[in-house]
Amino acid sequence: QVQLVESGGGLVQAGGSLSLSCAASRSIFGANVMGWYRQAPGKQRELVAGITSGGTTNYADSVKGRFTISRDNSKNTVYLQMNSLKPEDTAVYYCNARSLATMKEYWGQGTQVTVSS
Repeated sequence: QVQLVESGGGLVQAGGSLSLSCAASRSIFGANVMGWYRQAPGKQRELVAGITSGGTTNYADSVKGRFTISRDNSKNTVYLQMNSLKPEDTAVYYCNARSLATMKEYWGQGTQVTVSS
């Protein structure tokens, strides 16, 4: 079992920046993807950004150019740097890790990000 522990998040004014971190309790064997999803009140959970163990990234159109995902495989940690935040970025952000071999996936407990206008 892999546990994901998130940190970061909080309250920031529009235009500000926040950084999220997610540390996995152990490495996921083989090719894998780590990423961030978010869920705003009354909305479905959506992918924000993902990064493979090889370093390939993908982003939701709504965050391209503002958010940057990165990972440190030696620390089993994925990061999300969020710049130029907007009120519509307000949501609970969840860390996700998925094995590409088994498709087994794991979720963090979520961390609140609130952007005030």
